[in-house]
Parts: sequence; structure tokens; C-alpha cells
Amino acid sequence: MTADSRASWSEVEAYLASGRGVCIPLAGPQSPRVDYVVSDDHDIALHLQLGPRQRLPKSPHPLIRVEEVAHEGLRMARLRTTRRTLLRDFHDLLCGVADRVTDGGRTPEQAFGETVRAWRALLERPRELTTERRIGLMGELTVLGNLARAHGWGSAIESWKGPFGEEHDFGADGYDVEVKTTASEERLHSVHGFDQLTPTPGCPLWVVSIQVTRGGAEGRTLTECVAAVRAEVADRAPAALDRLDHLLNRIGLPRGEDDERWRIRSAPLVLLVGDRFPSLDRSALGSLPHEVAARIKDINYHIDLTGMQPSPDPPPALRDRFALA
Repeated sequence: MTADSRASWSEVEAYLASGRGVCIPLAGPQSPRVDYVVSDDHDIALHLQLGPRQRLPKSPHPLIRVEEVAHEGLRMARLRTTRRTLLRDFHDLLCGVADRVTDGGRTPEQAFGETVRAWRALLERPRELTTERRIGLMGELTVLGNLARAHGWGSAIESWKGPFGEEHDFGADGYDVEVKTTASEERLHSVHGFDQLTPTPGCPLWVVSIQVTRGGAEGRTLTECVAAVRAEVADRAPAALDRLDHLLNRIGLPRGEDDERWRIRSAPLVLLVGDRFPSLDRSALGSLPHEVAARIKDINYHIDLTGMQPSPDPPPALRDRFALA
């Protein structure tokens, strides 16, 4: 078979369906060999010739296996996936690696590394944050600052669970905190799931309701809040800066211009979740037959905390003055 610059999926799919193994050369006769291989056991792989001093690429992902093989007296790297249900997508990755070798003159190690990094950058690129999520993050940073003043930045950052999507935003020493931030004139908040306002057994859950409003020249943007927090952590607890950056990267901060300025509208309301707190847990489904309740997997609802009186004796970190970072 003569060399082709690329293996089409329709061609590969036909070989897979027939169960007939084939080796499709992708490089010219004067170039290092690059072979797209369809095996007779319905698998695909890419074989890349390694030069005398060229290293075997290292795979950063368990679903991609890189092995050194000998073929027709040549030392070659074989790239294959351990998940055959992903063959169609893996085919595209293999073609990207092959193109970098045949057209870009890259070594197998360079081509594989560049392709994987490009795919990872594409898949992990953060989405733009909605306004609701931006002000929510500003509220969390506000409470983070209060916890830092009470317990130190290292402990406060360690307690921040919101970026990991856990039930409660903070897991402090002896209590949890859920932060709810709204731009409405009433204390209207969205609740996501049965567990978000359900205390962990043996651990009180405090809710901090924060109201913000457009700040104009006196307000702060999310970007400014993040920069202020990073600067304080770098100054007071530099060992915690890497973890802070890891948490912020998980969120996906806004890129480019950030001109939404906010300020706190009124004193935050601090409430202990208890019997009289307006929340729903799975016990609300108790009147339903078990087989019916089991089909209700989750719930989203809204609560109005307007006019409620603050709970007595909150933790010291939640008694302090709240201010945007």
C-alpha cells in the first residue's frame, strides 16, 4: 500500500467491520515511518519510527497506552487506547499526532506531547461565568476573607470547598458555611439539590445571605477581588498560594474585559439551618410511595430570606464585618 497523508475514518471503519488487519503508511519513502494500523481484533494504533536517540513518548492519561515495539527491524512507538468505545475519537487524536510528524517534522515525543496538550487546553478551557456565578464567587471570596481573619489564610483556603462542587461552600473547624449571594432587592436565593442546605450530621450549617448591587465607581470587579485576595495570600501565607490558584482555576475566571462593578448593599444575614429554616431535604418526599420518591433524583428551588432575624451566637468568623475582598 502506498503512503497516504491521512487515514480517513470511513476507510478505517470499513477495515474494522471486516475484521481484516491492515497497515496504512502515512509518510513518504524517504521519511521516518508513520503507520496507521488496524488489527484483525478490531483495534487501531499508530506506529511511529523512533530515531537512535529519540525517546519513547510518555502518556499522561491511563486511557492512552504508549509502548515500544519492534517492526521489520525498526524501533517504533505504538500508540493505542485501552477504551475501545472511544476508537472514533482516538482516531482523530492519532491523526493529529501523525500530521505533526509527517507535515510538521516533529519527533514522535514532540508530536504526541503537543497533540495531547492541545486537546487538554481545548477541553479544559473555562466557560465564561454568568453574572449569577460571578457575584456568587464574590460572595464566597468575602466569606473567605472573614474566615482568614479568624483562622488564618492557610486554614481558610483549606476549608474552601465550593470550587470542588461539594454540598457546602466551606467546611470550617466544627461548622459548615453555605454562601448565598443575590443582586435582587429581596433576599431571594436559588438552592441546588436536596443536600445544599442539609447539615452534615453533627456539624452545624450556617448560611450567609449577601446582597450586592451595582457599585459604579465605588464598586469592585470580580477580577479586582481575586487580585486583592491573591496579593494578601502572597504576603501573609505564600505557602497557600498554589492551592488558592488551583481552586480559582477550577472555577474558570473571566477572560478579557471585566467591567461589572459591585458593592455590598446591606449587612449580610447569618442564619443557622434548623427546623424553622426554609429548606427542603429528602424527608419532604416522605408522603410519596417509595418507588415514586426514588425516581426524584434532585431538586432546584428558590427561597426568600427577607425579614428573617439573624441567628444568635454565630461563629466568630461570621460576626465580623463583611466587605468585598
